[in-house]
Amino acid sequence: MLLRLACLTVTNLFGALWLLPMSDRDKDAEILALRHQLTVLERQLGTDRVRLAPEDRALLAALLVGLR
Repeated sequence: MLLRLACLTVTNLFGALWLLPMSDRDKDAEILALRHQLTVLERQLGTDRVRLAPEDRALLAALLVGLR
């Protein structure tokens, strides 16, 4: 569980570093692409709900605290 959290943290850190040199237009295009992917995945799931693992919840909570 801790290994997965560490891996997710490192992956998100590299993802954040990758976004630094991007322009606002590039970021907007990336957000639109991700929203489209999310819509497609939600359509494939149908009425099933996504269940988050405890480490996923911990990462989301840490990100929310960091945004404040």
